[in-house]
Amino acid sequence: MTASTGTATAAELPGPPRTRGGVVQSFSDSLVIAQRNLIRMTRIPEMIIFGLIQPVMFVVLFTYVFGGSIKVGDSTSPQDYKDFLMAGIFAQTVTFATAGASAGIADDMHKGLIDRFRSLPMSRGAVLTGRTFADLVQTALTLVVLAGVALLVGWRAHENIGKVLFGFVLLLFLGYAFSWIGALIGLSVRTPEAATAGGLIWLFPLTFISNAFVDSNQMPGFLRHIAEWNPFSATVQACRELFGNIPPGYVAPDAWPMQNPILASLLWSAAILILFRTLAVRKYRKAAG
Repeated sequence: MTASTGTATAAELPGPPRTRGGVVQSFSDSLVIAQRNLIRMTRIPEMIIFGLIQPVMFVVLFTYVFGGSIKVGDSTSPQDYKDFLMAGIFAQTVTFATAGASAGIADDMHKGLIDRFRSLPMSRGAVLTGRTFADLVQTALTLVVLAGVALLVGWRAHENIGKVLFGFVLLLFLGYAFSWIGALIGLSVRTPEAATAGGLIWLFPLTFISNAFVDSNQMPGFLRHIAEWNPFSATVQACRELFGNIPPGYVAPDAWPMQNPILASLLWSAAILILFRTLAVRKYRKAAG
């Protein structure tokens, strides 16, 4: 008696592996990379602690050193300056997170981690998107802590909770857009140290030539125009309106972004996000190609 062996029909043969759509796969891969970076952050708590120290120092120093000596609108009241200041500190905090994104991506490149990701069947852009997602989560946690510190030193929002939350959404949108600038810087330098320096040096003029810490109406003419069209200033002005932190006697400048700060903030952040995400992903593909 001989055993007979049958041949599998075409219907019984396994077909090629099913692949998910490009957008779905890219999003899923990005979440995996984001989880990896968040786990790494929890294992290095110094990253979070040091990220909190600087904005807290700015809050304390500007509130108690400059409060009462800087005129905003028609007021030199320390309380009015506290309310005026905090939108600028919040915005500065989310943009300074750019330096962390630059250093983190440069470190991954320096250690060869990008080469390992390249060997995996994953979306190329997911490596950067996942990193920026993780930075967004860290920035959100920093904002929560910073808002608590602001309340302790006397800052108050004077609008309803919906407007206040929308203000923080605008801040996070700005921070996420700027994280892609950090990603491009991190891909363009050779060492994490250079990325940290490159991620910070341009942020100081951006944040200080703005309406973050002083009333831009009091600036010299050419600086005032730069401050009024600064994308950073648009988000700060939008948050002041949404938080109800416009000082007495303050008159918004005639520049379009200052007259329409919420729309201007959304447009600036969207434009920065689209432009620098495109450039960063293109740079990454060349580096990993």
